[in-house]
Amino acid sequence: METLQLKKALFPTPQDAETAFYEAFTKSDLDGMMAVWADDDEIFCIHPHGARISGVEQIRESWREIFAGGQTLSFHLREQQFLNGMMLSVHSVYEQITVSGEARPRNPMVATNIYLRTERGWRMVAHHASPCPSATPARTETGPRSDAKTLH
Repeated sequence: METLQLKKALFPTPQDAETAFYEAFTKSDLDGMMAVWADDDEIFCIHPHGARISGVEQIRESWREIFAGGQTLSFHLREQQFLNGMMLSVHSVYEQITVSGEARPRNPMVATNIYLRTERGWRMVAHHASPCPSATPARTETGPRSDAKTLH
């Protein structure tokens, strides 16, 4: 039954897949989360402060563990940037996460979400989230901040 349900999900645009990703995250919906991901062992995910995990089974298990924590999260995405092609779409976003029961919002995460057009619509192939280096991300039109360090 689960496999049949996952096969029915169709995301006509990368934005539809991204919306479904964050809805599943907010609802702690493992089936909804995995419906967004491609069925490919080359997919990968890097959770904040975590190692890279690859493949459908490892990614499913990581989300199962996160959702088992019982936290209710809400997301506000800001400063979204998109690089769209015919077959691939790369999204860079700042995730402002609020945890139910906490007095104040957490520092934002910066995330990169990559979507691939498949025969069943757009599917996530990579998610990488990291803590934002400061509570207020720097935005400049001329380049990086003067105090920024190049890591790679």
